[in-house]
Amino acid sequence: MITLTKLNGTKFVLNCDLIETIQENPDTTIRLNNGNVYIVKEPSDMIVSMTSEYRKGVLSGILESCK
Repeated sequence: MITLTKLNGTKFVLNCDLIETIQENPDTTIRLNNGNVYIVKEPSDMIVSMTSEYRKGVLSGILESCK
């Protein structure tokens, strides 16, 4: 889950596993695999970075529990 900001300043948490596409035109538009669309303030490279960090945390937690 990642925290993003809508254009009106409202923060929300998004399940990043549902992201299908991210486009900047010029606002960042996120389309989910369920058809929902969100327009956010964060640039696409930041969203990709946040998603990577989230997944690293999940995977490291799984690896730690297997020790």
